Amino acid sequence: MFSRRTDLALEARELFFETGAVLDEIKGVKAEEETSDAGIRVTAVEVLDKEGEEALGKEKGKYITIELPKGWTGEQLVYEDACNACAKEIKKLIKGYSLDNVLVVGLGNRNITPDAVGPKTLDSVLVTRHLIRYMPEEIDSRLKKVCAIVPGVLGITGIETGEIIKGLADEVRPSLIIAIDALCSRSVYRVNNTIQLSNTGITPGAGVGNRRMALNKKELGVPVIAVGVPTVIDAATIAADAVDLLIRNMRESAGGNSGLLKILKDAEQEDRFLLLKEVLGENIGDFIVTPKDIDEQAEELSRIIANGINIALHEGITLRDIDRYR
Repeated sequence: MFSRRTDLALEARELFFETGAVLDEIKGVKAEEETSDAGIRVTAVEVLDKEGEEALGKEKGKYITIELPKGWTGEQLVYEDACNACAKEIKKLIKGYSLDNVLVVGLGNRNITPDAVGPKTLDSVLVTRHLIRYMPEEIDSRLKKVCAIVPGVLGITGIETGEIIKGLADEVRPSLIIAIDALCSRSVYRVNNTIQLSNTGITPGAGVGNRRMALNKKELGVPVIAVGVPTVIDAATIAADAVDLLIRNMRESAGGNSGLLKILKDAEQEDRFLLLKEVLGENIGDFIVTPKDIDEQAEELSRIIANGINIALHEGITLRDIDRYR
């Protein structure tokens, strides 16, 4: 499939177009898009069959991407709109599933900020299972039974994340699992600017080439909704995008048709990427890059996801109500 690393179905679809295909040529894939008044773009990509799986390299299912406007951090209106948009799309994915006992899983390593979105999200999720179990008379009837866990990572626990979740699921018997993890993007514009939701589950570590046991219905016996934020990008992808931008803006009068620039211009985009990846790998290693303001963005994105989950799971709960329960 495509060599550039991405966990986003939206980007896989865009890469398919970059091969020269047109919209109608992606058989087995359905896509819809809308933009809110606050500038939040929501794109729903559905892989319908095996032909669609082969085209995008994604499993059959629904993938919803929420893209925040540029410079969104600190904007209260955008923040509130993003929380509600996230809740709205999660509701679509969980429609038809039982919410009697939901397990929320925060994947990643809290000690590494680009990998801490999962654990940070759980800091703001309304955990209610124990309250409903031991003091039901004190609990708002709108609240559903929700439990949560941050399983850590293999390098710290020595246990596969999938094994921990599988054992917990067998004991707690959740009706639904929601897993949050950091992802990898192929576009610098979507790093810390995008939330992807899907009903296909998730494979921890896949975005950085470190695939672990998948968390999905096949492995766990429970429906799994995956929520992810691209917090990193492959260094080779940044270099390839820079070269693409350079070529796109070359002026013929400036020697754009001669020497190295002509070679780069004439080469296929994917060939340029593979060449840059090989050169970077030989000289500086396999680098994964994250923005300098990752701390602030990861914190705010985590709250957006948590509020989206809270509003989606608990009947009639609003952002104002959530502050009461914290």
